[in-house]
Amino acid sequence: MKYDCAIVGGGPAGLNAALVLGRARRSVALFDSNQPRNRVTHASHGFITRDGVKPAEFRRIAYEELLRYPSVQHRQSEVIEIHSADHCFELTTASDERVQARKLILSAGLKEIFPDIEGIHDFYGTSLFNCPFCDGWELRDQPLAVISDHPAVFHKLKLLLNWSRDIIACTNGNQSLLNDAQRHELISRGIQVVDTPIAALSGTDGILERVHFTDGTEIMRSGGFIDPVQLPYASFQETLGYETSDNGGIVADAMGKTSVAGLFAAGDMAYVMPSQLIYAAASGSKAAMSVMAELTEEDWQSM
Repeated sequence: MKYDCAIVGGGPAGLNAALVLGRARRSVALFDSNQPRNRVTHASHGFITRDGVKPAEFRRIAYEELLRYPSVQHRQSEVIEIHSADHCFELTTASDERVQARKLILSAGLKEIFPDIEGIHDFYGTSLFNCPFCDGWELRDQPLAVISDHPAVFHKLKLLLNWSRDIIACTNGNQSLLNDAQRHELISRGIQVVDTPIAALSGTDGILERVHFTDGTEIMRSGGFIDPVQLPYASFQETLGYETSDNGGIVADAMGKTSVAGLFAAGDMAYVMPSQLIYAAASGSKAAMSVMAELTEEDWQSM
């Protein structure tokens, strides 16, 4: 059987794309390896009607709704290889299953690479987060540490003042991260900058308590934000030849169409930032509508 569309990735983008296509009576193979990036977090925020939902509960509800449509098939397997030929995509899974589809949506999301700091994984998703819009409310008015060597940290620090006025910026040894003018602006607004590398984080039951530096000093903090390096969870650029952006995302237009005929991208894999459920779900919906437009035109021409 050749599917109308294969979707690689079962995050909010892939799930919403499958929902739109399923309701349009199109045959869909949704590949989901069940490794969502937000699985470590206590709750997801900013999605109307689902604010505060646990990631596992979000997926349960999504599949309950999605699998009402008989044309959608959920395949819990990892796609390891994709080739295209003769207006068709062939996908191969880790279990050597092969599936063909007329169209393809890549929505496998991102993976995060963290700095080598002892204890960091004990707090990420509980009291240490990435996105202020997603978790700033939960850390409001608390003493925060912002651990980052990302060039956009100056903007993040300004943004975080909306949630807390007790912020310490930790550059983890990257003294060139902030210029003199930026440092002056931060200090004048009560934001301390620490350039000493971080040795470890400590706390209890996922709640951050101390940031320990390599010179033996430490600061008391109850939460914070970090900027892990974000890379596409899976790459098929070598065989599909799509265009990528400087940050590693797949270049696509506003409706998810890429530089490769029949190939679409949605969610974090396409735009990398901002990384929010509602943003990803919307991009999945748009990509599905773009797929539908192409399928409809092709079927019309073949009648």
